[in-house]
Amino acid sequence: MLPGLRSARRLPVGLEYYVSESLHPSAPHHLPGFITAPGDTDILMVVVGIVLIGAVLMVGNLYLHLHTLPERMAHKSQKLQFEIVAVLGLLALFTHIHLFWVIGLLLAMIDLPDFGTPLRRIAGSVEKIAGVPPDGEEAKMADQGTAAVTAEGPDAPKAAVAKSEVPSHA
Repeated sequence: MLPGLRSARRLPVGLEYYVSESLHPSAPHHLPGFITAPGDTDILMVVVGIVLIGAVLMVGNLYLHLHTLPERMAHKSQKLQFEIVAVLGLLALFTHIHLFWVIGLLLAMIDLPDFGTPLRRIAGSVEKIAGVPPDGEEAKMADQGTAAVTAEGPDAPKAAVAKSEVPSHA
């Protein structure tokens, strides 16, 4: 035996640097590979940190992708209620009230009937029956009446101006 060594132990190759005689007697003599020496970089911690950051980003991306599902559905099908679905999605995102998201999803899947077009057509037909020109034609007739009065002079008959007056509904 060499002087200064208490016992002659055989160490595996490469572990002579990590194991010294000052090792506590109850410590295991075979250390796992993930334990690093003092002052060295902990590779396992760096890898786990990178994996953790990647997992958080992937789960966040999945959550936001799922969260915008009703808005994307309403946008694809050119629904009239797209703005309502978008506002409900934002409310659900910022308030964490999931009922807004569910209502937005239901609105995105339902086709609301178009009440605007038939009502506009009915209003136009009623205006025709009443003899009231539509909005665009009323401005044209008023301009034509003013031009006719100016061209014929102030003493000319006012027939063109009478056309632009709104008839009474009595």
